[in-house]
Amino acid sequence: MSKIFDALNQKPEQIPVEGLSAFWEQLESKGKPTETSSPRVTTVPIDFRPPEALLRIEEPVTGVMPPPADLSDDCAGIQTLPIHIPLNSPLFPFNGESSQAAEQYRMARTKIVQNPRQPRMIVISSASPSDGKTLSAINIAGVLALKGEGNVLLIDADFRRSTVHERLGLTPACGLADVLEGSARLEQAIIRAEQFPRFHVLPAGQARQNPTELLSSSQWKTLSEALRKSFRFIVLDSPPIGAVADYELIQTVCDGVLLVIRPDHTARKLCFQAFQAIPQERLIGVLLNCVPKWFVRPDDYSSYYGAYKSGSR
Repeated sequence: MSKIFDALNQKPEQIPVEGLSAFWEQLESKGKPTETSSPRVTTVPIDFRPPEALLRIEEPVTGVMPPPADLSDDCAGIQTLPIHIPLNSPLFPFNGESSQAAEQYRMARTKIVQNPRQPRMIVISSASPSDGKTLSAINIAGVLALKGEGNVLLIDADFRRSTVHERLGLTPACGLADVLEGSARLEQAIIRAEQFPRFHVLPAGQARQNPTELLSSSQWKTLSEALRKSFRFIVLDSPPIGAVADYELIQTVCDGVLLVIRPDHTARKLCFQAFQAIPQERLIGVLLNCVPKWFVRPDDYSSYYGAYKSGSR
């Protein structure tokens, strides 16, 4: 049994920091990951101290954000649109066709819901681009919404490379940037998914100012507080950690951070830098995207997945 499997079989608080190095050596010695592999979430306690906060630009934002609407009454007043997900897409693997992937996301949901700190506003980020953070953010928000214990909002806070609306087949007229700039009201920007009534999306919108200035404004804090009153969970897709100042400004208003790592893609140096940038008390866990089949050992659990699909007990 390798060190990484020994580490994963321990309780989260028992996983040593040096296990990360063994983890990378194990992954780099294997072949390329397959796109159909399932993610796995595990908490990794880190002893690093968070770096000094990034310098915030406190320049005023043009326009005044209208008072947020009271959306507590089942999010009344917002538009409902159908989402369009291509066949064989890794998005929303909850229809029984991808039982292993669906079960991994349900495991991630369980870890979030049962976290002692009870995080409600969660940032999904990564160490580098193309690690799979947007895919993970959509599916985490989706699996939380399927639980049916309140409305869930997915926010595309990656203004520089916003793709959430494209992945879901939406053509929004406005979004988060428009709300922060005062050119649109919150209820005009939020979209409720027709097929999943508990699942809501706040697209990025069109930022006419530098995103850092929008996120360092008082409007961002005011909006965050208003959203907490209307949604059980809020999931934010942010830029990669360390790429721009935006991530730091996003995570300051949130309760927890879920870091997405892609084996054979995420650089080791960037990964350790990302861990250093996350305050230890806010790290919920690590989600491994596109992991090789040998890592999750599907043969050990195939009987469970098959039994669920066939309806047997």
